[in-house]
Amino acid sequence: MDHDEPKIDRTIRRRRRLRLFKHRHIPIRMMVPNFFTLLGLCAGLTSIRMGIEGRYDIALAAIVFAAFLDGIDGRIARALKASSRFGAELDSLADFVNFGVAPAFLIFTWGLNGQKSIGWICVMMFALASALRLARFNAALDDEKPRWQSNFFTGVPTPAAAILVMLPIYLAGAGILDVRDTQATIIAMLVYVMAIAILMVSNLPTYSGKLAGERISRDLALPAIFAAMGAVALLFTYTYGTLVGVTVAYLASFIWSARRFRWLQAKDAAAAQGSTPPAATDLDALPDPLLPRPNPGESLH
Repeated sequence: MDHDEPKIDRTIRRRRRLRLFKHRHIPIRMMVPNFFTLLGLCAGLTSIRMGIEGRYDIALAAIVFAAFLDGIDGRIARALKASSRFGAELDSLADFVNFGVAPAFLIFTWGLNGQKSIGWICVMMFALASALRLARFNAALDDEKPRWQSNFFTGVPTPAAAILVMLPIYLAGAGILDVRDTQATIIAMLVYVMAIAILMVSNLPTYSGKLAGERISRDLALPAIFAAMGAVALLFTYTYGTLVGVTVAYLASFIWSARRFRWLQAKDAAAAQGSTPPAATDLDALPDPLLPRPNPGESLH
């Protein structure tokens, strides 16, 4: 099965290059993923309007809803074998609006409009970074990569960056800290927005979970459903507190992602050279974070 998976990747890339309107008749299934993409775009545009009107709760909810739709439209396209070049381009344009323009607009109108030019420059840099991030992602679609690298993004993806950049709004909504109260916290917010923009265009490997979502053990199916429903219940009941927790946890995961990427990269290089993988004590090849460390005296084999 593992030997067939690279062929599946090549098949998906080939379908993404297909022209949707090449033939006279188009299967209905080819239009389904685009419907979810356009629905997410409507949510992003609505967020901009709500931000202008000062209805920040609805604006925030619209962006979170757009992020949810963005997470499922690609999976729906793969499940229906409905990937196309048109769908890929439409998805990128929608992502720029939903997760580049809309969050920047919301952050500016919510807390940085009093800073005038400097606040606008920071949110503009965030939007430009999202455009660069999407352009780099599209340019790398046809690159041949090892299978395991499909589990990582290069830099923070735009939907995740949109959720991260709104952390100051979550903190204020949860009653933890309102960063608009003092000049020092406003400056900290400016720095934070710029930091998220830099993370988008950086080479930091971040976990994508694409391969993890393909299969799940039968024993874990019901617990996974239960955990997902619990997360949804928390999001609806303690919205801001849950978003704070998710954001902080995702920021902390960057350390784990970098360690795991380095370990897999070293393992792949060792396999290509026909040598044994680096030892756990090698500082340039860290042990697999997913595997438990053996007790002293326990055999590694």
